[in-house]
Parts: sequence; C-alpha cells; structure tokens
Amino acid sequence: MTSYPTKLIEVALPLDVINREAAREKSIRHGHPSTLHLWWARRPLAACRAVLFAQLVDDPSAHPEQFSTPEAQEIERERLFDIIRRLVPWEASNDEKILEEARAEIRRCYPDGPPAIVDPFAGGGSIPLEAQRLGLEAHASDLNPVAVLINKALIEIPPKFANRPPVHPDADPSGLKSWTGAQGLAEDVRLYGKWMRDEAERRIGHLYPKATLPDGREAKVVAWLWARTVTCPNPACRSTMPLVRSFWVSKAKGKETWVRPIAEPDRRRVRFEIGHGPDGPPVEGSVLRTGATCLVCEVPVEFGHIRGEGRSGRMSAQLMAIVANGDRQRFYLSPSQLHTDAADVTRPPDFPDTELPEQALGFRVQAYGMTHHADLFTERQLVALCTLSDLVSETAERAHKDAQGDSQYSDAIATYLAFGVSNAADDLSTIVSWRSSHGTGASRSTFSRQAIPMTWDFTECNPFANAAGDIQSALAAVCGSLGRLPLGQPGVATQISAVDRKFDGLAIATDPPYYDNIGYADLSDFFYIWLRRSLSTAHRDLLSTMLTPKSSELIATPYRFNGSRPRAEAHFESGFRDVFRHAAEQGRSDTPITIFYAFKQSESDDGGDGSTVASTGWEKMLQGLVDNRLVVSGTWPMRTEKAGRMIASGTNALASSIILVCRPRSVAAGVTDRRAFMQSLKARLGGDLRVLQSGGIAPVDLAQAAIGPGMAVFSSYAKVVEPDGSAMTVRTALALINQVLDEVSAEQEGEFDEFTRWAVAWFSEYGHDEGQFGRADDLARAKNVSVDGLVRAGVAKSSAGKVSLLSRAELPRDWDPATDTRVTVWEVCQQLIRRLDEGTASAGELLANVGGLGDAARDLAYRLFQICESKKWAKEAGPYNALGAEWPELQRVAAAPPPGQGTLL
Repeated sequence: MTSYPTKLIEVALPLDVINREAAREKSIRHGHPSTLHLWWARRPLAACRAVLFAQLVDDPSAHPEQFSTPEAQEIERERLFDIIRRLVPWEASNDEKILEEARAEIRRCYPDGPPAIVDPFAGGGSIPLEAQRLGLEAHASDLNPVAVLINKALIEIPPKFANRPPVHPDADPSGLKSWTGAQGLAEDVRLYGKWMRDEAERRIGHLYPKATLPDGREAKVVAWLWARTVTCPNPACRSTMPLVRSFWVSKAKGKETWVRPIAEPDRRRVRFEIGHGPDGPPVEGSVLRTGATCLVCEVPVEFGHIRGEGRSGRMSAQLMAIVANGDRQRFYLSPSQLHTDAADVTRPPDFPDTELPEQALGFRVQAYGMTHHADLFTERQLVALCTLSDLVSETAERAHKDAQGDSQYSDAIATYLAFGVSNAADDLSTIVSWRSSHGTGASRSTFSRQAIPMTWDFTECNPFANAAGDIQSALAAVCGSLGRLPLGQPGVATQISAVDRKFDGLAIATDPPYYDNIGYADLSDFFYIWLRRSLSTAHRDLLSTMLTPKSSELIATPYRFNGSRPRAEAHFESGFRDVFRHAAEQGRSDTPITIFYAFKQSESDDGGDGSTVASTGWEKMLQGLVDNRLVVSGTWPMRTEKAGRMIASGTNALASSIILVCRPRSVAAGVTDRRAFMQSLKARLGGDLRVLQSGGIAPVDLAQAAIGPGMAVFSSYAKVVEPDGSAMTVRTALALINQVLDEVSAEQEGEFDEFTRWAVAWFSEYGHDEGQFGRADDLARAKNVSVDGLVRAGVAKSSAGKVSLLSRAELPRDWDPATDTRVTVWEVCQQLIRRLDEGTASAGELLANVGGLGDAARDLAYRLFQICESKKWAKEAGPYNALGAEWPELQRVAAAPPPGQGTLL
C-alpha cells in the first residue's frame, strides 16, 4: 500500500485560537456569508479554513530529510501554527497577504497542483467557500435545491463577474470608481433592489397605514402584535378567546410596557389597552403548558378544543398592539379599527398553494389546522411576498436591458434579489414572535431555531418600515455579504445526492447530516416556495419540482417510512455506507478525508441508569466508516457554536463539532481481542482526556469528543474479537469508550486533596442537600479527614446533626488564596465559578493567584459535571460546564500582564 505524507491535521493544531475565533465569528453579522441566505447548522468559516489548510499541508514529521530531529519538527510546526493563527480571524477573510501565504504553503505540498475539494453535503456552503478562498477548485453538491442555490451564489456566480462595473444607470455616474471583486455586482443588486422595494411600496404601501401618536403626529409602524383566537367552549360564555403566551412587550428598565386585557362579557370578547410600569400585566398570559384560560369566564380550556377549532378553520386573530417608531423613541399603541381593517385583505390568486408535511422534525403547527405553507402567513403577508417575488422577474428584465441582453448577468442579479425576498419571508410569517426582554422589544424570526413551532401571539413586521425585518434590511444583508466574497477560480455547485455523486481525484471535506437532528428538506420548503416563484426562469432546472426532494434525503426519519424506525435507520446507514465507500475508493488517496460531526450523544439510548451507552447517530455514521476500511487518523474538538454564558444557556446545547480525520486502513492491520482493545483504549484516553480538558472542550461535549480518539483505536484494527468469537460492533465500542472515559475521569479524583475527595463523594450522594452527621463522619474517616476539619477548611457546614456543602453564595467574597491556611481544590473550583459569574476578567484574575491548583480545579469541574449529568441535575451542571468551556479564555486573561503594564524588552 502506497504511503503518503502525514498531514498537519493528523498530528497537531493550535486549537485554542481556532476555537476562540470560531466562537467569536458567531456574533459577526455584517458582511458574513451566513447573511446571504439562512441555512441551518452552518460551520464557522474560521474552523473550515483551518481544517482545510491543515488537511492539505504536510506535517514536518513527513519530511525527516528536512527536519531530522523532534526539535526541528516542532519549530517548523510552530511556523505553520503561526500561519493558522493569522489565517483564522474574521479580519483575515479578505487579507490577500495572509491568504496568499497560506496558498503558497498548500502549493508547496502539491508540486503538481493542489487537489480540488468537494463537499458532498454542502448545505450552507462554508467548506466550499473556504476552499475557494484558499485558492482551491471548489466543488459543492447537495440534494437540496435551496442549498445548491446558496452554493451557486457563494462560489459559482461571483467569480464569473469579477471586477465588472455595475450596469445600473444610477451607478457611479462619473465612471471613475474602481469596482473590484464582486463589488460591482453587489452595487447592481443594491440599486435594482431599491427600485424593487420602492415599486412594491407604491403598489401595496396602502395596506400598511401609519399610526397616530398620542400627540397627534403620524409615525411609521414597525410591527403589529396579534393574538390567535378561538371560541370559548363554555356554553355560558362562547366569547372570542385570545391565546397569548405573554402580555409583556417591553421589559426595559424604566420603559416597562405591556398589554392589558380587559374582559367585556356582554360583548363576548376581550379588548386590549397598553399599560406601563414595572408591575406588569394582571396575568402573564392566557396559554400555559397545560392549556389555555378564557379571560372572560376564566374557565380552563384544553388544547384538544384549540386544536379542534384550528382544524375546523375557526382559529382567527385579534390585534393586540401597534409598535411605531417616533423621534428616537418607540411607541406602543392600543389597537385601532383602521389597522385591523387594513390587514383584512384577500389572498392573492397565485399564492404558493403547497402542502406542509403531515409529520416532520420540529413541526408543530399541523395539529392546529395549518396544513399548507400559505397557512403560515397572514393574507397581508402573502400579498407582500407575492408582490415582491413578482417584482424579482420584472427587475431582472430591467437589468437584462441595461446589461445589453446579458441574460447570465441579469439572472445573477435576480438570484440575489430573490434571496432578499426569501430572507424577508423569515420575518414575515405568523411564526415570528416578540422578544420583550430585548431592549425595548424586537421581533424574533421564524427560524430562531430549526423548527416551525406553534406561536400563539405573533408579530407581523412592516416590510416597508426601514427597520429590522423589512425587505430593505434583507437586501442590505445580501449586498453586504456579496461584496465580501472571495473570487478565486469559479466553483461548481451541483444538485445530486451524496450517494450518487462521483469523487474521482477529489479531496473530501464535509459536514454530513446528523441522523435525525434536522429535517433540512421539510424546513427549506419554507424558502423554496418563494425562491421558485421568483426564479422559475433564471434557474428552471434547479427549481423544477413543486417542493424539495424528500425520499432520498439522508436522515433517519420514521415518518417517511410509515413510522418504521428500523427502515429509517437502515436508509440512513446504507446511505452513509455508500457515500464513504465511494469516497474511499474514488477520492484522492494522498489527502485524508475530514468530517465535521456534531451529533449529541445524550440524545440517544441509555442503559437505564442514566449513563449513555451509545449514540445511534454516531453509531450509524461510524459504521459507515469502519465498513469501508477507513481508519480515524486524527480527531479534534472544535467550538462551532457561539461563545456565551453557558450557565445561563443550560447544558444540553452542544458547543463543539468533532473533526474526524480518516484514511484507508492498512491491509496489514491486525486483529485484537476485547481485553487488549480495552487496555489500548484506556492508555489512549488517559492522555487524550488531559488534552481535551486543557483545550477547553466543554464538559457537556467531553463524551462526544472522546468518541474520536476512542474510534481511532477501534478503527485501527481489522477486527476486535469478542469472547464468543464474534466481531465487536461499533455500538459496543461506543459503549466501552464511554465506560473507559468514566473510569479515567474518576481516577483523576486521586489527584485531589482529601477534603475535595470527601466533597465529591458527598456531592454525588446529596448534591447541596443536607445529610445526616453520621454519614458525613463515615465518609470523612474513609478520606482521612474529620467533619470539623471540613468545616474549618470552608468546604462544609454542620449544625444540629446535619451536614451540607457550603453553597457558592455562602463562600466569602473576599477570599484570598494567599492568606487561606488550607486551600482546597473544591474551594478553588467553587470560587472560580463564582467569579466567572462576574466575568472572565474576575475569574482570570483569581486563576492567576491560585497557581497549579487551577488545573486541578478545572479537572474537578469536569468530574462534577459528569456527576450532575448522571443525576440529571441540569441546573447544577451548568456552572461546571461554563468553567470548563471558558478555561482557555481564563488562562489567557490570567497570563496577560496587569493593566498599564507591558512586557519589558
């Protein structure tokens, strides 16, 4: 078997800076490619850029003739790390100097020319885009036409019109401006988009009347807040029942505003007024998890009645409030008949009349009678979106004329205009809700998460308000993104299933679907219906079907197999097996395959005691690798979700993706038995656990991250033989990986002081609850301490025959480890968490003062998180997860010189 150079990604990576920049990128919006068009679960550009570079560049150890000693190899490796550190920040995205330096390194490793990169599950296009940015020939393919269109807009269309000046008559009348990259195309999209927006307002602007402010002035409405309604089932009432999640509209301090419901029994209705003040509304809302309450007769109403009313077409809506913008001030106004009547319009005759799936991941609206996509919009929203999508074609005709008959260019402009309309739809549906806790209030888009949930009170944004959520904002985001796109050699975006595509001579980097986490096809139909209506001429072949393809989508969804989970799993597993077989057989042999994967282990089966046995999503994906003789040659946990306070956000959100690096397994790979496999596994995880923890992998992701090194051991063997002679399955291997991880983590307790070991044992039994003194004393003797010593050490408190751990709120806020005569790891860990709640600067300052106890406190946080997970103590787990995840940042702060001091030369 031919041997190929080891790549950098198979040996080492500067994970700290990659993770920091990938997490930071999630907060960047202006000009980011993600604002071109929404797609779910995009990987950060920083992570993709780093992975691609390290996937292609040789590790120094591959060239012993140049770097003959470990020291020389490390120096060269550090040089490559420095390139990555300068390559991954958002500011480097269009820095030609550093980009060319990275491209030169790639070319150096491929004298005959670097490989073309393919992502067969291209989705939102992060990997192909970054491949193009690095000077590579980028190939993107996906079964989903919306994803393909996004990739065309990212890597295929812009290079065709590089450095071309705009054709719009109003563009740069002097003719002196230099148009580089895609700036000319972006300028045309902006100018034609402005005409489209203005023409739409001319045609339907009368449907969006202004509001009258308390002083008599008129102001543009930003949004209308509506409540869905049904008829009360109480025979003595039969009032129109508003269904409201919350009557709050603004919780900004000093500007608290809410809707006051006023029952009018004689008119069988509720009317609404605007209230002010911190006391808030008389009731939080009329809908709870258990059902609703009629605000007229106060009778509780079951969801069954509400669903029945919806399915019978008797669910309506009532205006609750009007949101208007005055001079540097927001006004909340009570409903008026004028604004109620303005929304009472007839559906346009040619609206998209496509059906929602009967069942789908994350869909909840069908049970309430919303069975068609049009049911997700008000009639006025349908009029607006149909008008705008019609105008895409009309605007393209104007551009075609101005471009002297260049249909390719006018089709390109139409594509980006249609993206603006499609993105606007995300803010123009009845799934849009109101965020009262966001400043003085703001709308929350349809896809604030990857689902279409039921909303009781919804927000109708004004598409012409010149504010967030309108068509102008949507088009501005498209133009901002387009103007910053890289313009390497033109990429290729193709609609084809990953199972059917060819990989001849291509290097593979991909982010495959996560088993049954996201129903991309069903979700993307929301956008597809508007893109198809806008671009049926420009992309006739791509948008030829009524809805996106479903049957071949590679996810495990039983509802597509008559409810059969085994058939759904078989579809997923066979598809992955085929994809990886083709990749292994046809892909470029001198370059490893890289796979981003972020399926959450704890969302799958367990062994009945709360401990995870194996993840079905991981099992099926990994089985596809193993069955095709692929071995995991490297694994890296990368932070691919937004950094933030994990204490506040809970612990069930996966913060990291695991990058798997794979190569074909050697034909000389041996066979081993379970015992030897377990020994190798423990030896590998023992060292890798330290690396993962010091790298800032969130505790919630630790079990996930351990799959990588664990599978590297398992996949290196041709077969692991069970005691009965059968071959060990991937499912069993995953269970053993989790088991060994628990054992290795528990062994770290032996490195803690005796007071901390007692606290861990007590915590695992009682948490922060009280226990009997006798039990505390028994545990203390076993750890060679006393309860009195634990109290003096600031770990526990004892009174009236009861013992409990000190809570963080009870710890001294002026604690100084330098003056404490008995500093424990437990105390350091809890104080770091308390300080982290004040901010990373405070926690980092403390970390600098505790010396070597800091790492032990970090290890303790991981151990306590594991205990909380097994006990299902989500609230307790959050702070420990936060400390582990923020560790690299705390180390950076701790190592920084004090303010006002620099480094002496």
